[in-house]
Amino acid sequence: NRDKAPASVENFVRYAEAGRYNNTIFHRVISNFMIQGGGFSSDMQKVPTYDPIENEADNGLSNKRGTIAMARTNVINSATNQFFINVKDNNFLDHRDKSSRGYGYAVFGKVTAGMNVVDQIKMVETASCGPHQNCPVTPVIIKSVTIKKN
Repeated sequence: NRDKAPASVENFVRYAEAGRYNNTIFHRVISNFMIQGGGFSSDMQKVPTYDPIENEADNGLSNKRGTIAMARTNVINSATNQFFINVKDNNFLDHRDKSSRGYGYAVFGKVTAGMNVVDQIKMVETASCGPHQNCPVTPVIIKSVTIKKN
């Protein structure tokens, strides 16, 4: 949704067109919450990032099932390459106020085909891997991300 989340869309497209999502993994999978990826290789090494972008969570879009949002740290404007797909409605992640806790997570798109694949990913077996929790036991690899031009 380039109209409501231009910086987030441009950020995602930039990583995709540079091949930065190729051979990354969904490193955090929580079956009743979301699947998160884009930031690690299959051996859990962080992949290089560009500078963080401005958080656009106050754009009116909601973290509903099938939407794609930017992951971030506790710092409001810290999103880089990591994104997540909501596997259920997660309205508590929506923008509520300007505080760190209330700012929310910027939705910038949605799954338009293949939600069945997301539903398969959300069911994989997970465990802790180093300091990370909810890691798939068998890596779920993003082979590539391509951008379709209209």
